[in-house]
Amino acid sequence: MRADRGAPARRTPAEREETDMTDVQGNPLGRAAAPAQDATLPDFLAWHATGNAERAAIRELRSGAVLGYAELDHRVRQCMTALLGWLSHPFGKRVAMLSRNSLDLVTLHYACARLGAVFVPLNWRLTGNELRILVEDAGPELLVCEEEFRDAGAEAIRGSTVHTVLSAGPDGNELAGAIDAAEPIRHRPQVPADAPVTLLYTSGTTGRPKGVIWTRQGAWYCELNFTFASGVSPGDVFLCDVPMFHVSGLCAMTRGAICSGSTLIVSDRFTPANALALLSDPGTGATHYFAVPQMAQAMRAEPLFARADLRRLKALVVGGGPVPRALVEQYLAEGVPLVDGYGLSEAGTVFGMPLDSATMVRKAGTSGVAAPWIQVRLVDRAGNDVPDGEVGEIWLRGPSVTPGYWQRPEATAEAITDGWVHTGDAAVRDRDGFYRLVDRWKDMYISGGENVYPAEVEAVLLEISAVAEAAVVGVPDERWGESGCAWVVPADPAAAAADPQALAEEIRSGCRERLARYKVPREVRFTDALPRTGSGKVRKPLLRQAHAEGKPPLA
Repeated sequence: MRADRGAPARRTPAEREETDMTDVQGNPLGRAAAPAQDATLPDFLAWHATGNAERAAIRELRSGAVLGYAELDHRVRQCMTALLGWLSHPFGKRVAMLSRNSLDLVTLHYACARLGAVFVPLNWRLTGNELRILVEDAGPELLVCEEEFRDAGAEAIRGSTVHTVLSAGPDGNELAGAIDAAEPIRHRPQVPADAPVTLLYTSGTTGRPKGVIWTRQGAWYCELNFTFASGVSPGDVFLCDVPMFHVSGLCAMTRGAICSGSTLIVSDRFTPANALALLSDPGTGATHYFAVPQMAQAMRAEPLFARADLRRLKALVVGGGPVPRALVEQYLAEGVPLVDGYGLSEAGTVFGMPLDSATMVRKAGTSGVAAPWIQVRLVDRAGNDVPDGEVGEIWLRGPSVTPGYWQRPEATAEAITDGWVHTGDAAVRDRDGFYRLVDRWKDMYISGGENVYPAEVEAVLLEISAVAEAAVVGVPDERWGESGCAWVVPADPAAAAADPQALAEEIRSGCRERLARYKVPREVRFTDALPRTGSGKVRKPLLRQAHAEGKPPLA
């Protein structure tokens, strides 16, 4: 991959220590000294590099590399120097990365945070067209792309602000080469607590992706909430194979491990057999593992599960979707501490189950209690708090909560009221303070641990000539938890009547060209009309009911 598209010349050490100030949306404010760094937010990596220098910080499975805390800190400081050569002035500048989990991703994330640059991990499951929307929104100057995703990366940056492209990964690594050749930075710029340091993209209900802003303070409290909620101790071992473009991979597992002085084992992909082998291996010594429900179920279905030994785990944390109570009870009965949790990109860890065997059994089916640095309200549709035992929407406030969405003031105003983030998720709190997720108030559904927003899929469906109208709902799926069912009013009813299966496959094929696989509806059903309210909104509960009953919806 080309390493340069008109990148600025390398600058002197004095120039590297100057900082460009930008506002929270990335707009330049001119060169100035950044505000004093908040001393109450220490750099945990730097602290462990001094206090626990030789302790293993990170182990990358695909390369076999193992770095102690002092070595990882040194490499991050080398990466900071390299970044100062590629970016004119890094503060507020966006740096995107399209990569599987890797040592380089972790290094770049921390280097950006220390410089006040904004790290943007991209979802490698997306198509080039979908990635281009994210790149246009974030406006990065630098893209680091694994060779595996070269084509999608090239399409993503077409016509964009990106002027420097570096390869990464096992098949060619310009980023690693540049880091190796760089001298470690001596003086770290001051980064204010409210400076954005990461953007995590999540699709909005309008179909337009939204960049969730993580500030330096927000990321710091996110990692603390996870470590406290999950019973993490110094010297624990985290195995991470959930993608680091998600909050669970980047914040909970990566930052949670570094924050606590644990060892992070970086796996670039999940397979049930490999996960079971690693978790069973005494040499790995994994104490913490995060999985979406489908991963936990897939491991149980794997033939090797019968011989696996997961009893060394302190916590098999499951989140990212509804966790069947039966699954929790099955693991607990075998001595495996499977604990349900709840979090989201806008706040990180929210609920966690105490690591007490009696409590885990007694409260199976709940997502635990609120993390230490998060405030939770359950409210009705009028915004009034509901009593224990009644269903309410989850609202969140606290230092880990996002200040809003990147360049989306309308979406921010809609989602946040007086600092309270409206999650769109519904839950019940019992008298002991344990929360049980009930449903989602929004139409989003979760397929294989990935959030799917129907509006985004519907927008693609309406681009297909065979589709006159379309609405998508999430329906139960034995393998993925949920999958999409598209109800379509065909542009040519005769074609649908003559060969509905062929037309359905044509529509799904059109979706595959524009959407990631997990977003493509697994079912396409035809109807003469969509049921709508008097104001024209589609009545999606009727569509779900029609799917369950196997008949057309009542218009």
